[in-house]
Amino acid sequence: MVIQSVPPILVIAIIAGIISFLLAAYFAKLVLKEDPGNEKMVEVAGYIESGAKTFIKTQYMILGAFVIALGILLLFAVSPGAISWAVAIAYWVGSAGSMWAGYMGMMVGVKANTRAAQGCTISTKKGFDISFFGGCVMGLAVTGVALIGVSLIYWVTADPGEVLGFSFGASSVALFAKCGGGIYTKTADVGADLVGKAEYDLPEDDPRNPAAIADNVGDNVGDIAGMGSDLFDSYVASIVAAMLLAAALSIFTDEAARAVFVILPILLCSFGLFASIIGIYFIKVQKSEEPGKLLNFGTYFATVIFAICAIICTLIVVTLLPNPQDVALAWALCWCSIIGLLSGIVLGFTSDYFTREDKAPTRNMAESAQEGDAVVILSGISYGLLSIAPPAVGIVVAMTLSYLLAEAAVIGAGVFGISIAAVGMLAIVGTIVANDAYGPICDNARGIAEQGDLGDDVIRVADRLDSAGNTAKAITKGFAIGAANLTVLALLYSFVEEANGIVPGAITAMDLLNVKVLIGAFIGVVVPALFSALLIMAVQRNAGLMVNEIRRQFEENPKILTGEEAADFNKCIDIATKGSIKELILPSIISIAIPLLVGIVFGAAALGAFLAGAILSGFVFAIFMSNSGGAWDNAKKFIEDGNLGGKGTDTHKAAITGDTVGDPFKDTAGPSINTLLVVMSLTASIFLGFIMIFGSGAGLLLI
Repeated sequence: MVIQSVPPILVIAIIAGIISFLLAAYFAKLVLKEDPGNEKMVEVAGYIESGAKTFIKTQYMILGAFVIALGILLLFAVSPGAISWAVAIAYWVGSAGSMWAGYMGMMVGVKANTRAAQGCTISTKKGFDISFFGGCVMGLAVTGVALIGVSLIYWVTADPGEVLGFSFGASSVALFAKCGGGIYTKTADVGADLVGKAEYDLPEDDPRNPAAIADNVGDNVGDIAGMGSDLFDSYVASIVAAMLLAAALSIFTDEAARAVFVILPILLCSFGLFASIIGIYFIKVQKSEEPGKLLNFGTYFATVIFAICAIICTLIVVTLLPNPQDVALAWALCWCSIIGLLSGIVLGFTSDYFTREDKAPTRNMAESAQEGDAVVILSGISYGLLSIAPPAVGIVVAMTLSYLLAEAAVIGAGVFGISIAAVGMLAIVGTIVANDAYGPICDNARGIAEQGDLGDDVIRVADRLDSAGNTAKAITKGFAIGAANLTVLALLYSFVEEANGIVPGAITAMDLLNVKVLIGAFIGVVVPALFSALLIMAVQRNAGLMVNEIRRQFEENPKILTGEEAADFNKCIDIATKGSIKELILPSIISIAIPLLVGIVFGAAALGAFLAGAILSGFVFAIFMSNSGGAWDNAKKFIEDGNLGGKGTDTHKAAITGDTVGDPFKDTAGPSINTLLVVMSLTASIFLGFIMIFGSGAGLLLI
C-alpha cells in the first residue's frame, strides 16, 4: 500500500544511521592502533584472517549467484503481470547491506583478536576493552546499515511493501551466513575436541592441533559474520512487519496519521540506537575488572535509557497527531515497545541463568559428568528442555500486555501493539550485537594467547573474558529467539491482512477442523525439526572428515605432537570451507521452497497455519538447543578451571562429550532457526501475489 506522504521527521533515522557509521569507524580505529603482540601471535592471527577471507569469498561468490537469480525471480513473481523493479532492487540492496555489515564486522574481529590477547598481558580490563570495542564495530555497522537502508527505500517508494524486499534480502543472506558459518565453526570445533582433547589430552587451542586455526576461523565466520547477519535480519524484519501492519490496518483517523504510524517503528529504533550508544559509552568508562558484570551492566543501562528515549520519541510523534485517539495509541505503543524490551531481558537472562558456570544448572551438569557420558548428556537435555518454560512465559506476558494496551487505546490495534513489542525487543540491537561479537573475539584471543606462548597467567585472563563471552552469546541468542518469534507473529498478521486485501475473505479464519489448514500447521511444526536435523547431520559428516584428517596427520607425522614440525592447518581449513558451503545449500532451498509449495498446493489459509506451526515448534527447538549447548560448554570450562578433578580426568572427558554434542546445538542449529522462521514468513508475504493466483488463494488441491 502506497502512503500519501512520508513525514520529514524520518530524517532522524538517517542521521542516527550516519552517527552509527562514524562511531563504528572510531571504534575500529581504537582497536587497530593497539599492539598486535609478538611475531608468533601475528603469524597465528594472519592464518585466521586468511582462512576467514577465503571462506567469506567462497561463500559470497555462491551467495551472489543465488541473490541475482532470486532477484530476477522477484521481478516477475511479486506482482504477476507486472515487473517489480522496486522490490527486486530493494532485495539486492538488502542483500548487499547484510553482506557488507557481516564482512566489516568480521574483518575488525580478526584484527582485534591478537590485540585483545596482547591486552590480556596488561590487565583484564585492557583485554576486555579491545574485545568489546571490536564487537562495537559490528553492532554499530548492523544498526547503521539497517536504519539507512529501510529509511531511504521507504522515503523513495513510500510503500512498506517495497521495503519488504530489503528485509527479504537481509534474511536470505543471513540464512546462508548463519547456516554456513555455523557448520564451518562446529566442524572444526568438534573435530579439534574429539581428537585433540579427548584422545591426545592437548590443551584448548594447542598449536599442535591441526584444527586449531580452523576452529578460530569458525568463531569469526560463524559467530561474528553469521550472528551479525542473523540479528540484522531480525532487526529489519521487526521494523518492516510493524510498517506493513500500520499500512494495512484500518484503525487510524486519517491517512496523515497512518503515515506517522508507518514510520514509528523506524523512529523507535533510531532512538534505541541512541540508547545503545549511551550504554556502550558507560561500559567504556567503567573501571570494573569483571567482564560479565560490565556486559550485563551495559545491557541493563541501555534498557533504562531506551525507556526514556521511547518516551521522548513519543513526545515528538504526538505533535504530528492532532486527534486524541491517535495520541492515545501512540502512548500505548510506547509502553508496548518498553514491554518488548523488558521481555527480551527476561529471555536473555533466563539463558544467562541456565548457561552461566556459577549457576546451579551448569554446576549440576558438571557434577553429573562424574557419573559418565550418558548422564551428562541426559542432564544437558533436561535443563535445556526446562529452560523453555520461563522464556515462553515472558513471550506470553509480552504478547498479552502489548495486545491489551494497544486494544484499550484503539479497538483493532492489538496486533499492532505486538509488532511494536518486537521492535522494542531489538531496539538496543547495537548493544546486543556488540556483546555477541565480543564473545568470538575473546575466544580467538584465548587461542592466540595459547599459541603465542604468553603463559598460563595470561591464558587464565583470556579464559575469564571467554567465559563471559559464552554467557553474552547465550543472552544474545535469547533476544534473537524472542524477537524472531514476535516478529514472525506480526508478519503472520500482516500476511492475513494482505491476503484479504488481494482476495476479500481469502482467510476468514485458520480453523484446524479444515483439513488443508491442519495439513499446513502439521507441515509447519515439522520443518524446524527437519531443518535442525539437516544442520546437525552436516556438522556430523564434516566433523568426521575433520577427525580423520587430524588423526592422519598425527599418525603420519609424530613430530607434530612433539612440536618439532607444524601441523597442516590449511588442509583442515579447506575441509571446513568446502563442507560447509556444500551443506548449506539444501537447508537454504527448503526455507523458500516449502512455504511456496504449501501456499500453491493448499492455499493461503494453510500457509498461514504453516507459519503458525513453525513459530511454535521453532521456539521450542531454538531455546532448547541454544541453552543446553551453552550449559554443556560452560560445564566443561568449569571442570577445566580445576574443579571436580580438572583436566585429563574421566569427568573432564565426559564433559567434553557433552560440549561436543552441544556445539552444533548452540552454534549451528539453534540460532539458525530464528532466521529460518523469518525467511519463511517473508517468503510467504513477498510471494503472496503469486500464491493468490492459484484458486484465488484456495490452492490447487480441492479438498
